[in-house]
Amino acid sequence: MLSEDVNPALLLIVSGPAGSGKTTLSNRLQEAFNPQLQRVISSTTRPPRAGEKEGEDYYFFDNDTFDKQIECDAFYEWAKVHNHRYGILKSEIEGKLAENIDLILSIDVQGAAHFREAAKSDAGLAQRLVTIFILPQDIEQLKSRLRERGDDDEDEIARRMQTAARELAQGKHFDRRIISGSREEDFASLRALYRAEKQRSRTEKR
Repeated sequence: MLSEDVNPALLLIVSGPAGSGKTTLSNRLQEAFNPQLQRVISSTTRPPRAGEKEGEDYYFFDNDTFDKQIECDAFYEWAKVHNHRYGILKSEIEGKLAENIDLILSIDVQGAAHFREAAKSDAGLAQRLVTIFILPQDIEQLKSRLRERGDDDEDEIARRMQTAARELAQGKHFDRRIISGSREEDFASLRALYRAEKQRSRTEKR
């Protein structure tokens, strides 16, 4: 159970389809407000890459340990991606929020839904959870950004656009929505939203 604070720490969930810029925006906001705002550290079964550190980049588990965490209901959510599993430990979030540290997590639409569902039975999480959806102006904006990144071929981009169409329909379930413009406009909107939510939490606790 999360403790009650005069100014409760927040868990910001930033979501959106591929190409929305959610990860870049989340990292930039965390850097701007560090150490008050910290990134949620995920757990994974994949091996560490060069330079990655335990507890800073990821918590690295072998498959047996990951299975035991699942059995103990230790994750808010987990998924298999490219033959490896990734999950968000409840203890990772609860511990830092209890220390009054704000957290930010960039995650896909399905992952955000898991957190909203968990908040229905967890009053402490519900008080702190703020879900944010980065809403592109249209599909063409996403397609253009994915092409600019140069990470995917046209077949993969087409697949991602099909997924994006389904994800866009879920935007209505989020607490806040940012209509995407330029990179700077999106960051200014996210920064203003974070500050507004902090002020709102202070006001509502009085």
